[in-house]
Formats: sequence, structure tokens, C-alpha cells
Amino acid sequence: MLKNNSITYTGLIQKDENTHYNIQEEDKMNTYHLGQTVMNYRKNAHMTIREFSDYSGISTSLISQIERNQANPSLSVLELISKALNVPLFTLFINDIDTDTLISRKEDRKKIYRENPDHIVYDVLTPDFMKAPIEVLMMDINGHSSTTKSHYSHTEKEELAVIMNGNMNVELSGNIYNLNEGDVVRIPPNVKHRFINNHSDTASVLFILTPSLI
Repeated sequence: MLKNNSITYTGLIQKDENTHYNIQEEDKMNTYHLGQTVMNYRKNAHMTIREFSDYSGISTSLISQIERNQANPSLSVLELISKALNVPLFTLFINDIDTDTLISRKEDRKKIYRENPDHIVYDVLTPDFMKAPIEVLMMDINGHSSTTKSHYSHTEKEELAVIMNGNMNVELSGNIYNLNEGDVVRIPPNVKHRFINNHSDTASVLFILTPSLI
């Protein structure tokens, strides 16, 4: 077994005369989903093997072997593949998904309250069991209230906020902007911000938090 960072590779690997790594027959099932996933991503990107080779810097023969489950790529090759496909590395290894874990029922969702639970309620749309790389929250903010008295920021997360219902103000680093239903605001890491509802009606905001892109 070979461990590299968070990825574990199992099985014997040997070099052939073309210096590509081949896996023995009993280990081919371990990479079946990887090869199929890479091929699906490549085809969805409308790239031929030659085009993908030029874009990724990986030889056409090695790409073909990976997609046909005849090669066990190194971590550096996997990183080149994920970068060329513009997908997180871990998504290359997702297989045998339990579809039951893809559903989050409204009645089962957890709620989060900020300083004043009478005014600010968050519905967690991506619970822990989904193991998603993003967080999705729905916030209801009652009239004449704000998310916090002071500002807050995320250090390692980027945030997108979509005004689903009503209108409100967002304060970004001391600047105030009015947002109407359907407007979207992007909040990069370390930007101090808060949302303010100066109206009488409740407003709803959908938040999407992802790992930092900068």
C-alpha cells in the first residue's frame, strides 16, 4: 500500500518497456471507476484524447491506459488531470454513490440562530452526512434587523449570497449596497460584511460557501 497525502493506492505496480505504470489483473477493479470518471469528464469537456494530452501535458498513451483501467497514475499525474479538467482531485475517486445521501428533507434540516434568534434563522441545506465541499444555507431575516451588530468575515471561505425574497442592504468593508430580489453578491475571504433589513417584511437570502478561490 502506498499513501500519498490523503489518497491511498493499493496494489502492485510495475513498469513496462514504455515506462508507463501497469497494474496487475487483480488490481484492475480498484481503478475501474477512476478510468471511467476521467473519460466521462474529458468527453463532457468535448476534448479528444489528443486535445486533452496537449492541454494537460500527459501523453496520449498514458491517458488511454488510464481510461481503459490499464494504468495506475501517480499523484502528480492525477493532479495534472484534475487541473486540466478543472475539477477537485477528490471527485476523480467518487464512485458507488449512495443516492439516499443526496436528499435532505426540509423537516430534518438543522437550524442555526445568530445573536437574536427572533430575527435571524439559518436553515442548513447541506447537512454533515452529505459530505459536500460546499455549504448552502437559507437565511430568513425579519424586518428592522441585521445579521450582526458588528461585522464578520470568513478567513478560508468564499461566499455567494442570492436575495431570494424581499430586499435589504449589504455592508462590505464599510460600503453599503442595496440588494433587490434576484441580486447576487460575492464576498471574498476576509471581507468584513453584514446584511441589514431596514424594511418591515422578512427577507430571505440563499448563501453558498465554498473553499477560498484566492
